[in-house]
Amino acid sequence: MTQFVRLSGTGRPAVAIHIDGAPASALSGDTVLTALLVNGRRVREGEFGEGPRAGFCAMGACQDCWVFLEDGSRLRACTTPVAEGMHVLTRPPALPAHWPAPGAAP
Repeated sequence: MTQFVRLSGTGRPAVAIHIDGAPASALSGDTVLTALLVNGRRVREGEFGEGPRAGFCAMGACQDCWVFLEDGSRLRACTTPVAEGMHVLTRPPALPAHWPAPGAAP
């Protein structure tokens, strides 16, 4: 299910990425947050309880859009541009036991 539909800026080159191991696409110049949302994904599950998170401020101030790369490094989805071949994880690589499996219903 797609939460967001891109209405403009569609003429930019496509960028191949992976989200939680699944192939996805974005457009050059998109932020990771944009790529997550247009690919029908929430940003992550809440760290301190259940519930999907989708970012809050979209300008790098609120700390709500932290995601991970395969190497375990953290980044802010709202201020980080996508890069060809990027592998984004919406959960930490060393998954806490209380976090649901990828794709699980919220």
